[in-house]
Amino acid sequence: MRIYSHPACLQHDPGPGHPEAMSRLHAVIEALQASFPAIEWREAPTATREQLARVHTRELIATVLDTPAAHSIRLDEDTTLSAGSAEAALRASGAAIAAVDAVLSGDIDRAFCAVRPPGHHATAGTAMGFCLFNHVAVAAAHALAAHGLERVAIVDFDVHHGNGSQDIFVKEPRVLYASSHQSPLYPGTGLASEHGAGNVFNAPLPPGSDGTAFRAAWSGTLLPALADFAPQLLLVSAGFDGHRLDPLADLRLDADDIEWLSRELARLADAHAGGRLVSLLEGGYSLGALRECSVAHLRGLGA
Repeated sequence: MRIYSHPACLQHDPGPGHPEAMSRLHAVIEALQASFPAIEWREAPTATREQLARVHTRELIATVLDTPAAHSIRLDEDTTLSAGSAEAALRASGAAIAAVDAVLSGDIDRAFCAVRPPGHHATAGTAMGFCLFNHVAVAAAHALAAHGLERVAIVDFDVHHGNGSQDIFVKEPRVLYASSHQSPLYPGTGLASEHGAGNVFNAPLPPGSDGTAFRAAWSGTLLPALADFAPQLLLVSAGFDGHRLDPLADLRLDADDIEWLSRELARLADAHAGGRLVSLLEGGYSLGALRECSVAHLRGLGA
């Protein structure tokens, strides 16, 4: 297990009172360092424009990287560019790419990217939902293009549906997207009837759903679909905002549920992908829940 991060990810500043604050990443880093003192940490490199362009339009890349941001610029009501945002986003995508390279080279079997801003809402051409670039999509495209993989799975247990990840790969049968999420909730996508090219599996959960419903959705629908797909690499959008303490949603999960799913995903990676799994931090807006769940996640992955 290796963790990728970078101090630049703390410099993205969406503004006072914004839930996607730098304190989120501080909480995760402090919890992981305290709980797993022997884990290796690596500084994330920057992604290149060419790597981003596998999934994003040149226009979006230019907006994020070339907009003068001496003062914060609001891209939508939730998503902001600040002076530190471009490098933070580049390092977050770069972490995902470096982690994929490391696991596919056999250097390590698992990696976690402790980065922000999150990514799974960003579509090919639109930054939205706190997200600038879609880091897990960048990682999946890199695995296909640079490593020649034929089956890559994206697993998303953030409480919000990863509309960007689904939309980017909705017609790409080499990438399976599997998500549990609260519904109804932002961004309003992720119906069970959305199947893409037979590569999309959504398990919406009503508000108030607890760990029993969460585990049933994964055991009954999503994990079997992943096993049938037999991915060569498992990518995880690890959002911890399904926790009962999270202020932005209404699921009732706890850290044990996150550890359970993480253990199941590790077993699936061992069975089909030679153990190769890369996880990326997505949402989670209770600092206490972030600490508990990030530790539980890595414990479940075998750290």
